[in-house]
This record gives sequence, C-alpha cells and structure tokens, in this order.
Amino acid sequence: MDVPTMIGIRSGAADTTSLVSYFPIPFYGILPVNAFLIRAAQPVLVDTGLGALRDPFMNNLRTLIDLRDLRWLWLTHTDADHMGNLLPILAEAPNARVVTTFLGMGKMALHQLPLDRVYLLNPGQRLDVGDRELLCLKPPTFDAPETTGIFDTATRVLFSADCFGALMKEPAESAADIAADDLREGVVTWTTIDAPWLATADKYQWIRSLDRIRGLDPTGILCSHLPPAIGLTDTLLLHIASAYSAMPFSGPDQAALEGLMKGSGSG
Repeated sequence: MDVPTMIGIRSGAADTTSLVSYFPIPFYGILPVNAFLIRAAQPVLVDTGLGALRDPFMNNLRTLIDLRDLRWLWLTHTDADHMGNLLPILAEAPNARVVTTFLGMGKMALHQLPLDRVYLLNPGQRLDVGDRELLCLKPPTFDAPETTGIFDTATRVLFSADCFGALMKEPAESAADIAADDLREGVVTWTTIDAPWLATADKYQWIRSLDRIRGLDPTGILCSHLPPAIGLTDTLLLHIASAYSAMPFSGPDQAALEGLMKGSGSG
C-alpha cells in the first residue's frame, strides 16, 4: 500500500460505524486513519478523515447519513488527518456544530470557522446528544494539546483519538486479528512517535492517567489509528504502559531517505 487508500465502511462498535482508510508510513508500514459516526438521537461524526481521500470519504459518509441530519462534528484535534474534510462536511451539514476546545478553536481560526458553528467542551464536561451523554476526556497520550476523547455513556465505548494507535504491516478488520507481538510492537512504536514527551513525563501522573481509563471499564476502544479493539482494554493499557520505558523514537535520517528513494526509482 503505497498511497492513501479508502477501505470503506465497517462496523465499529455498538451504535457506531467506522469510515476506514490507511496511510503509508515509509519504513514502518501503514497507519489506519479512522473517522466514526455515532448513531445517537443527535448524530455525531468523530473526525473527518484525510483530505487526500475527499471524494471517496464524502461518498461513503453520504451513504450513512443525510448530512442535513448531522448535529455534531466532534473534532478530536486539528491535525490534518482528523480535519481533512471539515469544511466540505460543514457546507453540506448546516445544522452541525464543531465540538472542540478553546485552543482547538484558535487553531482553526485560519479556516475562518464561524463562532456560531463551534461548541466548546472541556475534559470532564458532557455533551447531551438526545439519548445519551458523551463524556469529554483527555486521553493518556496525544500529539496536540487540544486533543479530547469521548466516552459514550450508553454503549461504554471509548473514542481515544490517537491514543492506542498502532503501526501495522497490513490492514485488519479488528485489533484482535493482529498477531499479538505485532500489536504490541505497533502500539509501542506509535506511542513513542505520537507522544515523544512521554519519556520525560512524571511516572506517577502517567500511571494515574492509565488508571482513569481502566476505571471507565470501556466495552471497546475505537482509536483513530487502530482497527476496533473490543474487549482488549487491559492489553492495550499494558502496551502503552510499556512505552513509558521504551527507547525514545528516532526516525530515519537523510541517508535512509535517499536509499528509499533510490530503491523506489524516485529522484
């Protein structure tokens, strides 16, 4: 898989559909890039996919919902792979408001997002979506300070943003389909990449952040960068816990890049 690829629509968890794509990571394999539609009384779209896959993403999304019925667009953070189709979705979804934080709103200022399309929600607060409340929380790991995750109080599914993501060798329908050693290695490597600050974090505070997730006892974890992980919470917590003492990430250098380009016939 050498280019971003839209896989399509998959069942994520109870009341939730995943929009699944993959992005190639040179030297490391592929990274899932997921968005999610929560079929609540007031439908919620979590993130907006890759802009490079706009047409297939939008076409898949339209098969799931008439965008005029979309009420909430929860942007976990403002990285390009999470807000790639934000503006075209908002253009077709006049009743949708973007759930973000004050910092997230500030980062989106360049997109000239009208203030009346924004809904500010901080960790610890809840969003009423008609038939349930969505708890806003800070995931244990993240690469952007505005990041928020979601705990669905009806299904007890955790939407964890980048946290628990994994680099993968090939696509998989679920995290359980990934070989145990590959899952561990993929999660640890991704965590050291996505949260380089972890190597200098206070260990006591780090353990507390994991305990907070454990205390929620989620039925499943839907991560932006991992296939659905149902019943794997303890396993994933062990994997990211081990990332604390893992070797800090140091990526390939220019010589490695030139070798890759030469091997692929580029340059």
